[in-house]
Amino acid sequence: MSELDRPVKERRATESFPVIQRKAFGFFRGFTQSFIDFFRQVGVRGYFLRDIGRAFGDPATFVPETIRQMRRIGVDSIPLTVIVAAFIGGVIAIQTRYQLFPGVQLSIIGLSTRLMIVLELGPLLTGLVLTGRVGARMTAEIGTMRVTEQIDALETLSYDPLAFLIVPRLLACLVMLPALVILADFTGLASGYAVSVYGTDVTPQDFITGVRLGFGTFQVIYSLMKATLFGAAIAFVCSYEGFVTEAGAEGVGRSTAKAVVITSVSILVLDTLTAALLAPYLQT
Repeated sequence: MSELDRPVKERRATESFPVIQRKAFGFFRGFTQSFIDFFRQVGVRGYFLRDIGRAFGDPATFVPETIRQMRRIGVDSIPLTVIVAAFIGGVIAIQTRYQLFPGVQLSIIGLSTRLMIVLELGPLLTGLVLTGRVGARMTAEIGTMRVTEQIDALETLSYDPLAFLIVPRLLACLVMLPALVILADFTGLASGYAVSVYGTDVTPQDFITGVRLGFGTFQVIYSLMKATLFGAAIAFVCSYEGFVTEAGAEGVGRSTAKAVVITSVSILVLDTLTAALLAPYLQT
């Protein structure tokens, strides 16, 4: 009998083994399946990223929509960004002042506020807040279009849905997130200044001296690099989850919740990696 004629040995079900072996086989098979599913999801998202790259070849489709998305993602998010940054800057300044030991120079308040706002909380909180506002909306919009077959209609009309839906949102996030972070950094420092000067015994000269102490241009670049990465994470993850939405209205809600969670975790991971790689260069 040749190799081709031999019957294929079927895989035994886990339930057919004795109890002890069943538990071990169940664990390892579950672990293996999770491992395979993880790389499958990575591969699917890799193909999605490849298709986005191809969609950049159709500027006539995505350029007009990009302008509209920049307004919806960036301009409409200004009030929320300002409110969050103002409260954070004020809280940092007043907490720093009343946690100081007697005899410590008050200029440390300006220094601490600048470092915490510009290097960390400005881009991080802006990214997390906009994940809930912009990312959830993005996923819900694209997901609704998927379940109502509007994306299929775009393909029928010879429109590239990635060029019309995904690329404009990606470009808008890449441009507007850094702009919003600049606004958040400025608002946080201004709020910290106002709270310190008018609410405590810190003088304007003390606060300004602290803000200028040890300042380097790369600190601003570092903040904007974080903002760009966070914007890319919001646009990519939320657009993908909306694009692959299934199972009607329930699927839209599930995709939106999943997108917010994954994006928030991705932002925290990117924040950690960026700090680990670039923090040593902040004082050079």
